[in-house]
Amino acid sequence: MLDNQGRTIDYLRVSVTDRCNLRCKYCMPEEGVPQISHNEILRYEEILRIVGILSRLGIKKVRLTGGEPLVRKGLASLVAGLKETEGIEKVVLTTNGRLLSEQLPELISAGLDGVNISLDAIDEAVFREITRREGVGKVLASIDEALKYPQLKVKLNCVPMPENSSQIIPMVGRFLQNERLSLRFIELMPIGLGQGSVGIPEAELRAMLEAKLGEMTPLPHVSTDGPCRYYRLANFPGKIGFISAVSNCFCAGCNRVRLTSGGFLKTCLQYDNGIELRPLLNLSDDELLSKMRDAILAKPVRHRFDEMGVAHAERHIMSQIGG
Repeated sequence: MLDNQGRTIDYLRVSVTDRCNLRCKYCMPEEGVPQISHNEILRYEEILRIVGILSRLGIKKVRLTGGEPLVRKGLASLVAGLKETEGIEKVVLTTNGRLLSEQLPELISAGLDGVNISLDAIDEAVFREITRREGVGKVLASIDEALKYPQLKVKLNCVPMPENSSQIIPMVGRFLQNERLSLRFIELMPIGLGQGSVGIPEAELRAMLEAKLGEMTPLPHVSTDGPCRYYRLANFPGKIGFISAVSNCFCAGCNRVRLTSGGFLKTCLQYDNGIELRPLLNLSDDELLSKMRDAILAKPVRHRFDEMGVAHAERHIMSQIGG
């Protein structure tokens, strides 16, 4: 469907849990966040019903997120159900990778199309500083395991900050030797704890990369790339990408809405625009469709991350939003 700005909305991000096994400093407090109870989290059958209705409105791609989605049991069954949903063409996963390796066979059997693995450092000490947990080896093993499945699209997501600036060049050198890998640098967004953190802007990051590795050649943008702009570095088969919501606002082409684990259909990452769906699940599918259509039509024109003093969402912890 089209929203009131004429944007095609065909992509849904589903947070299946607010729980996570890491405590990344820009995402979650060290002590964690108050968790919603299990009976307040959407059941898989409720997610499947909502996605089925949204598919009638044009949703074609579903990304499962968290928190950390793999801490919720039976995720492969949800993947299988989504793949069987009429109109859903692609089901992908974003994960921190610590639990991925052992769950991959079941996820692949269920039909998973792609995985984005979040990784901000390959050195254990830096990884521990950012995530407040150990285990970079598990993430690296999961990347290797994912690459064993030729049908699986594998991308790596990194948030560049002063804390991991020493890791940027080594990560490029390690991962972009593989032509199947894309290493994407995601500009830190001023949401929740991100408002108190310092990120490296794209322009500064590009200058650092080109000073060390040479000029980057832009690759043609395709619709499936979403907001990411990809480049090729000489002598590296893999792709390098930039997702820069603050310095390069891409709201005019935004095609997504988000479903939180508690059932809130969120139409913009920054604001609380949307609709609570859990209290409405007693309605008919047609009635739910009408209410979701109205919420999507009213999707905000753009974020205001670049303007000081603009109110942010009350659902401000990124792990509770689903990224």
